[in-house]
Amino acid sequence: MDERHKDPETTDRTGKSMGRKVMETMGMHVPEGKHDRLHIQPRFFKFLGFLGILFLIFSVGMFEFSTSPYFCSSCHIMKPYYNAWKTSKHNHVPCVDCHYPPDVRDKMVLKFQALTQVVKYVTRTYSSKPYAEISDESCLRKGCHETRLLQGQVTFTPPRPTGKQVIKIKFDHKPHLTDLKRGKKLRCTSCHSQIVVGNHMEVTQSTCFLCHFKGTKFGRVENPIGGCGVCHMAPEGEIKVGEAKFNHEEFVTGRHVACQNCHLDAIQGEGEAKKERCFQCHNEPARLSHFTDIDFMHKNHVTDHKIECTHCHEPINHSVKTSVEPLQYDCSVCHERKHNIQKQIYMGIGARGVPNRPSVMFVTNVDCVGCHLVPKMSAAISPFLGQTFRASEAACLGCHGEDFKGILGEWEKTVKDALAETRPAVEKAKGLAGKTGRENRKAAQLARDAEYNYLFVFYGKGVHNVEYSVDVLNKAKADAEAAIAEAGK
Repeated sequence: MDERHKDPETTDRTGKSMGRKVMETMGMHVPEGKHDRLHIQPRFFKFLGFLGILFLIFSVGMFEFSTSPYFCSSCHIMKPYYNAWKTSKHNHVPCVDCHYPPDVRDKMVLKFQALTQVVKYVTRTYSSKPYAEISDESCLRKGCHETRLLQGQVTFTPPRPTGKQVIKIKFDHKPHLTDLKRGKKLRCTSCHSQIVVGNHMEVTQSTCFLCHFKGTKFGRVENPIGGCGVCHMAPEGEIKVGEAKFNHEEFVTGRHVACQNCHLDAIQGEGEAKKERCFQCHNEPARLSHFTDIDFMHKNHVTDHKIECTHCHEPINHSVKTSVEPLQYDCSVCHERKHNIQKQIYMGIGARGVPNRPSVMFVTNVDCVGCHLVPKMSAAISPFLGQTFRASEAACLGCHGEDFKGILGEWEKTVKDALAETRPAVEKAKGLAGKTGRENRKAAQLARDAEYNYLFVFYGKGVHNVEYSVDVLNKAKADAEAAIAEAGK
């Protein structure tokens, strides 16, 4: 190259480029011509070692900084979680101690996964709600909660609104984490999670309510799973109700009065898991096809992954609710299954050992009010006793005309005669089977089935489905006679 075209900024007085001079300073001579040779001096290797040490120190420093909570707070989408952690009981524990399992290999793998989150943040492909799973091993690691399962029962006081009476909750971690609950394996984060921004790893009582109250009957008839006293003790001290003073201890501990006798409305909600909730996370038909597989759904979401119960289930609330209008309860609080047998006979189901045979009127969608038209009580009495409607032949004639006149009486006579014919055999079989005891279980079972089917028609009013009722009574008579013959052996 002509000397006039050389860049003065990259060439020194001797004609050497700045790059070549830097390389020689580092200890490497780059050949200039065909006869020149590459020459590396010892100081070049020392320089490389120095750079390696600097890089290692920088990497370690960045790794340590990237595992500190302050690094997490540098991302704006993590600030709410960082602020919640800062005010929690875990504010002395670095994020990585919980979010990474104790195993070093797993920690490195998760660190790589965390790096992908940084890439998502830089490329603006992140979600506005970060998601993380915390393993039980992180909670039960040495120096943290390793002895929690051995400590037995603990007592904690959940937050209560101002003016509400304090109720202490009893809890034992061991049976919840080591035993299957409702056939499901729970994790630490099943109950300790963050479903409300600002509360970091708090006890989510909604999980407790869903597990204990899902599928149970509300009211006084059935207790929740475990019973009331297993979870919480009676409130302490006296409370004032109107002008009267009341002490729970006297009634609950002293007289063993059930909580449900007074608190019929303490459970609100059914905890349904609606399929529409699935669309919040999934849209693949293959995944949605597992919706009815309850065991799979809970194993995949609760046991294998940290999915909060309220993501799928409607909440169940548990509190002493003061009714604005007292005694406004559903009839089922006092009246249970009043017409179940009548409905089953009408539908042609429910008897033992008899094929289903629905009434023609049931198949054609005739409801109860199609036949029960006539008021049973007079207008003067009904304000005091209420009103019940009874069936009348007028309903038959109103739909089918005069050709059906007398049909209701015929049905009633048919059922009455069949009951009278069946009753002696059933009573005899019952008496003989009772004497055989365990020696003839077959006879005893036949007698029980015969009695059940007889009472099924007797109390269910066989006139609701005459053909099915006759079939049921014929089966009852046959079973009774078979039981008598078997007992005779």
